[in-house]
Amino acid sequence: MEIIAIANQKGGVGKTTTAVNLTASLAAKRKNVLLIDLDPQGNATSGTGVDKNELELTIADALLDGISLADIIVTSPAGFDVIGANRDLAGMDITLMSKTDSHELFKNAMEALVKSQADNNAPAYDYVIIDCAPSLNLLTINALVATDGIIIPMQCEYYALEGLADLSQTIERLTELNPKLYIRGVVRTLFDSRNTLARDVSTELEAHFGDTMYKTRIPRNIRLAEAPAHGMPVTAYERWSKGARAYHKLAAEVMKQSS
Repeated sequence: MEIIAIANQKGGVGKTTTAVNLTASLAAKRKNVLLIDLDPQGNATSGTGVDKNELELTIADALLDGISLADIIVTSPAGFDVIGANRDLAGMDITLMSKTDSHELFKNAMEALVKSQADNNAPAYDYVIIDCAPSLNLLTINALVATDGIIIPMQCEYYALEGLADLSQTIERLTELNPKLYIRGVVRTLFDSRNTLARDVSTELEAHFGDTMYKTRIPRNIRLAEAPAHGMPVTAYERWSKGARAYHKLAAEVMKQSS
């Protein structure tokens, strides 16, 4: 089982879109995938067709009350498993700070899930994809402590470069808590090849990150923007769209890293 956090403290870079559609694309390739929403906005949850307001249990119940993740999992209409989030996560940082080892609560819950699957002879997940909040809060730190690697969605614009530097420094500091932590890959999102700045920033990223850059570029695509309103991954909403095809290519690259 590989645990992958989709993280970037800058909002509006296609983080949740990447989490949902990468999960759906991996599932379409016959991988057993779990999507975990660690963002109080709950957009990844609703983007899979799960009604976040109707959930009896969410990830907040696992972090606050120690409820097993296995009891929180629901199956999305898209066919893969989801652990959802909603406003119950709002303000969670203050509450979690009072707990012992507050930065390891999610890691401990994941370890318990693996043990539960083994004890019940349940099929293990090939991938767990975590959608992090667009901030470096305690919830995001919990995800980074538990993860095997980070995928950073990156919009090719100047301010995004500054945010990436901050995130890289945070990752370096957190290796004391999680020695396995590393940047699995940087994926260019909302990419417009006609935009000179986007091309220039893309070239700069390639020079800095080298092989850590995914070759796949996720384009600006109207179907990607429309799909969440229908509670569907773009791979289900419009399977032949440029956005859907791009995420299938990204999933292939992620799988290749695992081989």
